[in-house]
Amino acid sequence: MKWYLIAGESSGDLHGSNLIKGILKEMPKAKIRFWGGKKMAEASGNKPVVSLDKMNFMGFSEVILHLPQIMMNFRRCKADIKQWNPDIVIFIDFPGFNLRMAKWAHKNGFPVYYYIAPQAWAWKKGRIKKMRQVIDHLFVILPFEKSFFESEGILSVHYEGHPLMDVVEPSNKLKRPQSGSQITLLPGSRKQEIAKILPIMCKVAKRRPFQTFTIAAVDHIDHHFYDRIIQQSGVSNVYVNFEGASALLPASEAAIVTSGTATLETALYGIPQLVVYMSSSISYEIARRVIQVSYISLVNLILDREAVPELIQSECDAERINELLNKIETDEDYREQFQRNYELLHGKLGHEGVSHRIAKRMIGLTKEKS
Repeated sequence: MKWYLIAGESSGDLHGSNLIKGILKEMPKAKIRFWGGKKMAEASGNKPVVSLDKMNFMGFSEVILHLPQIMMNFRRCKADIKQWNPDIVIFIDFPGFNLRMAKWAHKNGFPVYYYIAPQAWAWKKGRIKKMRQVIDHLFVILPFEKSFFESEGILSVHYEGHPLMDVVEPSNKLKRPQSGSQITLLPGSRKQEIAKILPIMCKVAKRRPFQTFTIAAVDHIDHHFYDRIIQQSGVSNVYVNFEGASALLPASEAAIVTSGTATLETALYGIPQLVVYMSSSISYEIARRVIQVSYISLVNLILDREAVPELIQSECDAERINELLNKIETDEDYREQFQRNYELLHGKLGHEGVSHRIAKRMIGLTKEKS
């Protein structure tokens, strides 16, 4: 059986790689072709058709600037799928590109499996109509998404737990943070957001010269990009590490995290975190009017309350972040509050083996159809 997977971001590459491992565990002779990054390449033993750095563009101006590249990607993807003729196409998150490609794949008779649903419950609810029309099976990763999408008329929705449960080693889940150790910085996976957030993180580090700050860098962004921001900030206690958040978080006292999947990963390791986000004033005002949820972090969304602090726009300030880090370090009750919330979260995300269960479900559905 021939499987074609498309991921366009670091988190999609991570979860896509674990899905590939699950597929190959069940079907060792399965043929895999994909768009993605190094993790999917390692899992499949193949090179990507197109790598993440040629796909991941964020924001209106960046999209306009890279429009020729984006249009070429669409043409190349259509031609490659048609030529390779896979038995199944799996679209992993990345809705700006993937929903458009899913429409084309459906129209051309390819089974469409969508893994990690677009966050239509938060914004762009208009996408749901297209999802109903073009997706054969939707695989969601948040506990409330199954009932939401079913209530919107998408009939084949599957939930097996959150795939981060496979990323965090069982022995590391909900470990108590180490006092006096490093602060992990997770400034995002796109250059545009890193350029906004990392200078603020460096200002925090400048206020705390007695502590080490380590950036969990993403491998599709060049080391020099991070180095330039650090040098411009004039700090000497901020370091870059490409081993991933999983290598840094277990030894961390706290983390400063840009909103996204990283908030869940940090919570699963039991590390107190401050969730930060900043965009341009125009982008923020537009988002404030269209986003339909009360929180930006997945931890708070799943628990439906502010379990972790969120510092957005003007509140995303070095002085305020420093105050909260001091509170984490000195207030035992405050630290315990993080742990209690994380334990509740942990209970909602399923148990290990998520990616393997999803792979088995996909294979079973494919066999049913044949």
